[in-house]
Amino acid sequence: MAVKVYKPVTPGLRGMTGHTFEEITKTTPERSLIVIRKKHAGRNNTGRVTVRHQGGGNRQYIRNVDFKRDKRNIPARVSAIEYDPNRTARLALLVYADGEKRYIIAPLGLKVGDTVLAGPQAEIRPGNSLPIANIPVGTMIHNIELKEGKGGQLVRAAGASAQLLAKEGDYAQIRLPSGEVRLVRQVCYATIGQVGNLDHSNVKLGKAGRKRHMGIRPTVRGTAMSPRDHPHGGGEGRQPVGMPGPKSPWGRPTRGYKTRRNKTTDKYIVRRRNSGNR
Repeated sequence: MAVKVYKPVTPGLRGMTGHTFEEITKTTPERSLIVIRKKHAGRNNTGRVTVRHQGGGNRQYIRNVDFKRDKRNIPARVSAIEYDPNRTARLALLVYADGEKRYIIAPLGLKVGDTVLAGPQAEIRPGNSLPIANIPVGTMIHNIELKEGKGGQLVRAAGASAQLLAKEGDYAQIRLPSGEVRLVRQVCYATIGQVGNLDHSNVKLGKAGRKRHMGIRPTVRGTAMSPRDHPHGGGEGRQPVGMPGPKSPWGRPTRGYKTRRNKTTDKYIVRRRNSGNR
């Protein structure tokens, strides 16, 4: 999982870095576990752009990742570590004792030939999935469920990990990578260990074309637009935005403006990120 530096034979390669892919053991995905990814360029069924800066990019296949880990008490052997173009983490291909194959997010330290297990009686080892009630306090975890049986929704990116801080009643306190401390029901499942591919954040793309290969289109500054396209637009030459604070293209303030609307889950947040209070 080291980072390689390219020889600067072209301007685009100067400063560019990339993955060595030394942990990858299989380069072709499992055909039974992939689905072709259809490109919509950020547009909905009426043709309107609902997600900006999307479009183009290389052809990709969606890997069906097992976030639920609902094949309980059946040991599985790690057959391969694979690359997934749709996420920053690597995938581990599991072959269960009954012959079924599934993908999971590869935690740090998981290697080909290792055995993993999902269930209440599983050991505290990277890759094993257990109810939070059966995990010791202080353990690093990832792929955490918010609702029992729905599958892991939290802490799935490369290098991410959460820490189990305390247990009380039906809930456990978990510190997320953002610093937020949140209550999660103890019957929910989580996977032991830290997500692999730690060096993902150290990779420099080096050129704009590499971003286009990922399916991400350019972002234009609001001050470079016309007034009908953005509140910051207009004026002769370079001008200030002409308002007390910057706004989004739709007129919403972008600094010091609270955007969180889901008040139903406020009761589960013990400490917010970047704050010492609720």
